[in-house]
Amino acid sequence: MMIEVENVSKAYHRDSIEIPVLNNISISVPEGEFLALMGPSGSGKTTLLNLIAGIDRPDNGSIVINGTDISRLNESQMARWRADNVGFVFQFYNLLPVLTAFENVELPLLLTRLSKKERRHHVESALDLVGLGDRMGHTPKQLSGGQEQRVAIARAIVTDPTVIVADEPTGDLDKVSAEEIMTLLERLNTEYRKTIVMVTHDPRAAEKAHKFMHLDKGELS
Repeated sequence: MMIEVENVSKAYHRDSIEIPVLNNISISVPEGEFLALMGPSGSGKTTLLNLIAGIDRPDNGSIVINGTDISRLNESQMARWRADNVGFVFQFYNLLPVLTAFENVELPLLLTRLSKKERRHHVESALDLVGLGDRMGHTPKQLSGGQEQRVAIARAIVTDPTVIVADEPTGDLDKVSAEEIMTLLERLNTEYRKTIVMVTHDPRAAEKAHKFMHLDKGELS
């Protein structure tokens, strides 16, 4: 299995109040799977995604990604693991406005030992793959929302991650751009065998996934 979430619980604390978010969740995601997580706001979807991505830690249970129990890693090990294994796609792109598309995509590679020439090759390949090879020198404000999200996807895949996590990747896009983004994610899954876990409210987006699960009040169905 690529992802094994076993008996995971998570609560947040506000002053002296404990707010349970996930309750004893278990999921297995095979390599090459495209999983959509659906459910109402506040159901714990993004929390579960953040746990799988190593952004947050469970209170109980274990999360094993491609053989590594990430719940046992310390902070520096976790940061290194995330950089090597996870590609992130967010609803609002999270691009730096002062950087070009090329520079935004190159950012994760600055943490690696790759030479400048090798970084350029990786960035150009990723931007070509998302159909933006001719927009490398454009800043985010010179791009449409759909193009910005494609730059964000290029940034997510430039390190050749083990897993892509996408949090509402079409949530801020019009119908046509949303369809293009989902077609691109589907291609990354089918042609490049990327394992994708996606949170979405959009039933049309969820249709592109192989499988979907429903979260409600911290319980999976």
